[in-house]
Amino acid sequence: MSRQNTLTAAVATLLGATLGGLFLWRSICAQKRKACKIPKDPHPLPVERLGHVELSSTAVQHPQQELAPPSLAQTPKRLSLPSIEKLLEVPAVVVSSSEEFEEHWPLFQKDLSVFPVLGLDCEWVKSMRVSIKGKACAVSLLQMATYSGRCMLVRLLAFRDAQLPLPKGLLQVLRDSHVLKVGVGCYEDGKRLANDHGLALVCTVDLRYLALRERHAVLNNGLSLKSLAADLLNIPLDKSLGLRCSNWEAENLSREQMLYAARDAQVSVSLFLYLLGLYSEPCLLSEDGTAFSKLAGRCQGLVDVPFKWRSEGDDGERKRRCRRSTVDSPESGDQQVPDPRRNKRKPLGVGYSARKSPLYDNCFLHAPDGQPLCTCDKKKAKWYLDKGIGELVSEEPFVVRLLFEPSGRPDSQKDYYLTAKENLCVVCGKAESYIRKNIVPHEYRRHFPAEMKDHNSHDILLLCTSCHAASNVYDGFLKQQLADEFSAPQGCEEGVRMLEDSDRRRVRSAARALLSANDSMPASRREELLSVVHEYLCKEGEENEVTEGMLHTAANLETRHVTEQLSTSVQEHLTDFPPTLGYKWN
Repeated sequence: MSRQNTLTAAVATLLGATLGGLFLWRSICAQKRKACKIPKDPHPLPVERLGHVELSSTAVQHPQQELAPPSLAQTPKRLSLPSIEKLLEVPAVVVSSSEEFEEHWPLFQKDLSVFPVLGLDCEWVKSMRVSIKGKACAVSLLQMATYSGRCMLVRLLAFRDAQLPLPKGLLQVLRDSHVLKVGVGCYEDGKRLANDHGLALVCTVDLRYLALRERHAVLNNGLSLKSLAADLLNIPLDKSLGLRCSNWEAENLSREQMLYAARDAQVSVSLFLYLLGLYSEPCLLSEDGTAFSKLAGRCQGLVDVPFKWRSEGDDGERKRRCRRSTVDSPESGDQQVPDPRRNKRKPLGVGYSARKSPLYDNCFLHAPDGQPLCTCDKKKAKWYLDKGIGELVSEEPFVVRLLFEPSGRPDSQKDYYLTAKENLCVVCGKAESYIRKNIVPHEYRRHFPAEMKDHNSHDILLLCTSCHAASNVYDGFLKQQLADEFSAPQGCEEGVRMLEDSDRRRVRSAARALLSANDSMPASRREELLSVVHEYLCKEGEENEVTEGMLHTAANLETRHVTEQLSTSVQEHLTDFPPTLGYKWN
């Protein structure tokens, strides 16, 4: 065979093998497509018939972790979300034990298998912000809400106080990286949960970032949860001080507390759905991927990111000007004063004499019929016993029932004087080295009406020596401002009310010297002193001699007098600029 024929045969063999392999590969691919072909349902399934992944009692299963049967794996589901109004109508459940958690958790798992999003928020006691040992209060309540409005209020302190472990389902869903946790400040809430209870919270999305990114509506009132709810959802949230600072550690939460806590979590998940535009059209699930992957894709770059935002442009400049004007304005009070407690070179409180005994004994006085009247110190309570006008009811707490009808009774059981008070600093929570602090200074209080001073003092607080010294620094700045603007008094009450008359003092000293002098006083000095007394007591032109009675009168002269003009000025302007001493601390 010639060389040319050999080359031709080799090329033909190679082409035949290539074509045969290509034909075989296409046949195999066609068979695979035929096997995976899924019949389409012409009608979308309603929400009630949505197939959800069966979950264990402790974990949420994810489609990418376990494949569904071929007949359902790629079927698209359309989910019509409940309206915001219906979502907010779903009542919340309070969980204080593992049994209660396991009772309600399966329904939450079903919601998460369809829509892996949790609205999340935390509550803790904010009235004092410190515990007895001076540490910040631990998170008391954890709120979680699903897309359907189901809301669970987990009393974390109830588990800790009972020394019970937290439910495994709760621990796993919080650290589940395939369930989004959305809210305002949820990343910071996660840090508190980690510090207070050792909980790991991952996959958080701060709604403020999402609102700034998806800015299709004007935000008029800011980026707080209340502002976002009002601007975007037209939903008012009750953020009154009484609710925010209520006792979240109470064993039984009030109806108002439960509604407040549930609304925060439910509104958080509603805002998330609104900002992603999911209320405008039905959601299509499991078409090109899982529900989580679609939601996470919309939140790319915002997951587990702490909120740090600085306004730019005109808005930022306007805010900066507003801050400057606020600091410079008279209404800003002492905000422009640097905190003296942060001066490490000059420690505060040195030289202050702290109390040697508690201020509040929390003894109680009761009316003859047993109605509580007020709290008092033990010395006063024993005074009623010593006088025989009261009888001892109990030693702990120390309760004395009066044997006569009191002149007045409290209007309600929530009266200020019925509240037991703790002996600790109201600023930092320190339980030792404290001093009484009068918020309204004596030089101002003396001008108050009698009904505001007579057994009605609400302005006495306990401060530690350091905070007391810092408060006095702030007081000094504000007092100087009041003195410059209204000629308000400065200094202690006696120094303000009375001024020393030098002429009277000279006359009184002369009279006392004459009365106490003996024959050893020189005649010239005696005549000089008599002349001083005569000039003051006798009218001009009178030649009366200074008698011993006149000397006694001069020796008892009052050398101080009231500054009437200053007092009138204070009375006129005190109500125009009420002092807020010691309140504006961070």
